[in-house]
Amino acid sequence: MMFYILFAVIAIQRMVELVIAKRNEKWMKGRGAREYGQKHYKLMVSIHLLFFISLLAEEFFLKRTLNDYWGLLFILFLITQAGRVWVIASLGKYWNTKIIVLPQAEVVAKGPYKFIKHPNYFIVTVELIVIPLMFNAYWTLFIFALLNQFILSVRIPLEEKALKEATNYQAVHQGKKRFLPVMKKEEVD
Repeated sequence: MMFYILFAVIAIQRMVELVIAKRNEKWMKGRGAREYGQKHYKLMVSIHLLFFISLLAEEFFLKRTLNDYWGLLFILFLITQAGRVWVIASLGKYWNTKIIVLPQAEVVAKGPYKFIKHPNYFIVTVELIVIPLMFNAYWTLFIFALLNQFILSVRIPLEEKALKEATNYQAVHQGKKRFLPVMKKEEVD
């Protein structure tokens, strides 16, 4: 039962995010934004859709049970959801599921973007590990952890190239890591 409740919540959340992304896309393109990486976008969407189908199939056919540590994993899942909200709120009208860049726009450097270049991709990566782990869906975990890394290896360079060419991305994110924050010496002492 817990599986289907969580599955429904995540599905609804993703649909709401697609509505937000479409609204933001319209706003950005209305101001001269340009879309990049259209070729890989369908593949990325397919991977994410197949993740949910695989999760359902593994639950239905293999009768997976809750992980013994599901409570801890669920807390980690809730933290990732808070991170998703933080990312979307920080980017505001610039947040999207596509690579859409508004030329000469100031790159967002607040919220999680103050610390790392790609917090959204980090959160998605953690989700694609935590969600299957909660339900002992190891095939889904293995397959989609790999597919996610593959699609990110295509997407991130495209996104960074587009942002570097059209915005102040390089200056804003100079010295930041893609996924993990960099601690400056004075912050460590």
